[in-house]
Amino acid sequence: MAVTGIETRPVGPDDLAGLAALFEAYRNTRRCWCMSFCLSRTEFALGWLTGGNRRRFEAATAEGVTMGLLASVSGETVGWCACGPRSRYAGAGAARPQLLREHDPDDDDVVWLVPCLFVRADHRSRGITHTLVRAAVDEARREGAVAVEGWPVTGPERGLADAHLGRESTFASLGFRCVSRPTPSRAIMRLPLVEEP
Repeated sequence: MAVTGIETRPVGPDDLAGLAALFEAYRNTRRCWCMSFCLSRTEFALGWLTGGNRRRFEAATAEGVTMGLLASVSGETVGWCACGPRSRYAGAGAARPQLLREHDPDDDDVVWLVPCLFVRADHRSRGITHTLVRAAVDEARREGAVAVEGWPVTGPERGLADAHLGRESTFASLGFRCVSRPTPSRAIMRLPLVEEP
């Protein structure tokens, strides 16, 4: 699905104002800042109340950490994709999220995860999510990842809380294959970037 007019780039310090405008426009994103997979529930909840989630995100970006990718159309930020090594999203420490518990932690630095996708309402159904996932794969490959995973929900019905996970069909269209279905509503999709045994 080649879509013209959509540009993607890793988010950097100069992009934070545009990303903030995107996040601030929606109640479910304005205090999250894609920290829910990076922190324990308590840390995330506190960050939601105090603005700590945004400060953590901005600090990581200032240190040169690629927290994800932006999509823009005509210079305006319209979409976001969190991505990075799976180790980033094991922030709960010993209480690894259930989906991570099934994975070998030794792979966490070389397998990338796409845990969150968000597109502005007036730009949805235009291929932006597809473009962002493809760009995340390209970024992971440049960074030496051996595989990329997504954990989308399955089926046509999705609750608002799950809307940011992406669709199984989007990942499948880019060559990801379902390697596990930990629940009836969740698929673990994986795209190897090197030959796997």
